[in-house]
Amino acid sequence: MTPMYQGRPSRLFRNLNAKIASIPMILTALVIFVGGTAWTVFYSFTNSKLLPRASFVGLEQYERLWATPRWLTAVENIAIYGVCTLVFSLVIGFLLAALMDQKIRFENTFRTIFLYPFALSFIVTGLAWQWILNPNFGIQQVVRNLGWTSFTFDPLYDADIVIYGILIAGLWQGTGLIMCLMLAGLRGIDADIWKAARVDGIPTWKTYVFIVIPMMRPVLVTTLVIIASGIVKVYDLVVAQTSGGPGIASEVPAKYVYNYMFLAQNLGQGFAASTMMLLSVVIVVVPWAYLEFGGKRRHG
Repeated sequence: MTPMYQGRPSRLFRNLNAKIASIPMILTALVIFVGGTAWTVFYSFTNSKLLPRASFVGLEQYERLWATPRWLTAVENIAIYGVCTLVFSLVIGFLLAALMDQKIRFENTFRTIFLYPFALSFIVTGLAWQWILNPNFGIQQVVRNLGWTSFTFDPLYDADIVIYGILIAGLWQGTGLIMCLMLAGLRGIDADIWKAARVDGIPTWKTYVFIVIPMMRPVLVTTLVIIASGIVKVYDLVVAQTSGGPGIASEVPAKYVYNYMFLAQNLGQGFAASTMMLLSVVIVVVPWAYLEFGGKRRHG
């Protein structure tokens, strides 16, 4: 006769087959991602040039980094690009999602049109908007041909506003994805909530601001992380549109890293810059991980 109670296996041996199957992925993450990150941080404290060498110089590379005008310009540009991308992507994406959620006709067609730019690479997007913003045959020339001969719109050729020209292309490509994420969040709201709000006479905008948006917190957090990760690594859009010009006016951190590691053959400086980029990613990911997992574990 079998015993009525058999002890459960320890947590270590639960779902053992799945854990064994995940070993290659875990090893890949440890060796390539964690190992590569540690290797980069380690050599950022060295005087490596063409090849890595363990010639330690302390914080010299970081001091040189923050004294370089090109890096300071890159940080300023990424800050402007990042803040504007976060704000405009969320606002435009949510407004489009709210409009799409009204059960409009041809919704699938409009959704496809808005999402289509996201299917393009940043290189294609950058080249397309380079032509559109070209003063000789782009928007400026089209408007002048209509009679407004004094009209000027050439952001990619003006060092003071070039980053906003890049921002236009980035928003055009990425806002469609944000719209789809927001739309998925809106479709997850119970219809009874909308009915109760109408019965209570709550205006539509207040329903969105005080009821719907707080209920979409998980979607908003995920969307913020996706946007922030795209901001930190922006590179090919800049290369395709301006190559960092005019001068160094549209330089960004990822391009700075590439230039120093592969063109200037200064690995130590490139590693220091990439470590600062890693730090910015950590600043984004750690709060997200805390909000997503720390709170659940605390309330679980």
